[in-house]
Amino acid sequence: MVNSIVRKSLNAIASKQTNIFSAAFFIILTTIFSQLLGVFKYRLLVSYFGASSDLGVFLASFRIPDFLFQVLIAGALFSSFIPIFSEYLSKGKKEEAFSMTSSLITIGIIIYSLISIVVILFSYQLASIITPGFSKEELSLMANLIRIIQLSQLFFILGTVATVVLQSYQHFLIPGIATSLYNLGIILGLILFASTFGIYGATIGVLIGSLLFFLVQTPLLKKTGFVFRPTLNLQNGVTKIFDLMIPRSITIIIVQLSITANVFFASFLSARSLVVFDLAQTLVMAPVLLFGQSIAQASFPSLALKKENKQEFLSIFLSSFNQILYLTLPVSVLLIVLRIPLVRLFYGTQRFDWQATIDTGLTLALFSISVFAQALIYLLSRAFYAFKDTKTPLYITLISVIFNVTLSYLFILIYKLPIYYLALSYSFATILSFILMTFFVNKKVSLPKVKILLNVIKISVASLIMGFSLYVPIKLLDQLVFDTTRTINLIMLTGIASFLGFSTYIFFTWLLNIKEAYYIIAAIKRFGNWQKVLKQVEEPIDGPKFNP
Repeated sequence: MVNSIVRKSLNAIASKQTNIFSAAFFIILTTIFSQLLGVFKYRLLVSYFGASSDLGVFLASFRIPDFLFQVLIAGALFSSFIPIFSEYLSKGKKEEAFSMTSSLITIGIIIYSLISIVVILFSYQLASIITPGFSKEELSLMANLIRIIQLSQLFFILGTVATVVLQSYQHFLIPGIATSLYNLGIILGLILFASTFGIYGATIGVLIGSLLFFLVQTPLLKKTGFVFRPTLNLQNGVTKIFDLMIPRSITIIIVQLSITANVFFASFLSARSLVVFDLAQTLVMAPVLLFGQSIAQASFPSLALKKENKQEFLSIFLSSFNQILYLTLPVSVLLIVLRIPLVRLFYGTQRFDWQATIDTGLTLALFSISVFAQALIYLLSRAFYAFKDTKTPLYITLISVIFNVTLSYLFILIYKLPIYYLALSYSFATILSFILMTFFVNKKVSLPKVKILLNVIKISVASLIMGFSLYVPIKLLDQLVFDTTRTINLIMLTGIASFLGFSTYIFFTWLLNIKEAYYIIAAIKRFGNWQKVLKQVEEPIDGPKFNP
């Protein structure tokens, strides 16, 4: 029995996930694993450094390396590489596909080397542009951290190429595990080096994590037959990638500028404020990635396949839309009502003071207003991509970013408001983006607006009632029963309130006849049958609907 489980598990790891359900299963599984490691990583960071200037500088140090990587590498690979690489494979041109990959790696390493020289030489000047509100000492520390983090980008380039090659072969599990191991590397760096090297221990962890991200994918990459051969052949598909990457890369530039703007404005408050902002955003992104990204990513192949049949396309889209909404709205309410207990549970160490807890809780609450919009944008953008429309998401992203930056400028530099108003401007901009994307998707497929509105109202009513059922017991139990200065009591309080809240939500789901609940229950049953899931890893995608 044990040998059978191990054998099937290893087979699942090395096998293709060509079935929508099995792909979704592994995407969600690795997303949960990555999020858990990510939260633990932040818990360790807070336990070592608290809401300190050093931690704020460390978080800000990622802006320049991440910006360059996302724009120059990730934009090209994820939006352009997979379609061209898959086209070569479908035509039996495996050697041409691998030659193109080698050319892309060679070009990437050359570009990386040239950019790294500039970043390392002018890191202080770049830091002063990104965070003009930091002191000279903070800028000097940030410059040193940028140099170390920039070195890790080489392994990210190689690891990202491995990821897109494996995903082209419909391997999703190993790339997902590799992403999780990046967080594990930072955790190891903190445990092994933080007590000796301070915040530099965390950047050593970044190097370890990026190396793990690359190395864990190499055995399966080798199994595909790929061997890197340095070449600069631009006639083997590389120019096609460059042609396709332009709209997507511009979109990424706009998004990255928005993220950089948040760091820019937060620096005028303090490095500590940046810590609060980042910690709150980390918590709120967990349900967004788990439900929004996972469901959208799993349904995208079917959306692209059925784009010519509007009725079937609409069936897949509405099913995914309603499921994301059903899962994210109650989580949004939970995060708002239980913001302080959750912040204390995840980040409540001796070095994380009460004022930092309050500020992080308020920031989390204002971020949570737009959880549903953040999650649904993943699906809406893929609806455009299924129709090979990359320009509409670009224009909408540009509008929302301008709106976000304008609000942030008013809140922080004009009215001198606290850090959590950055989260409010982000939420407003995200909701605006969601409304615009929904409007233009409707232009393409003519959404059943009355049906959607009715479903939104029912889920919203159930979520609001759930909010009251969370608020009342949390207040009563906190004041009358539990001493929440003790962690175990805080866990019990949060657990009891959450159980009552979700029980209420499920009851009103039944009362209001919200059909998405039945799909979720079916998904839980199917996820519970791990043997069936492992058997499905080699089954083809054979249905138009995504019914998790």
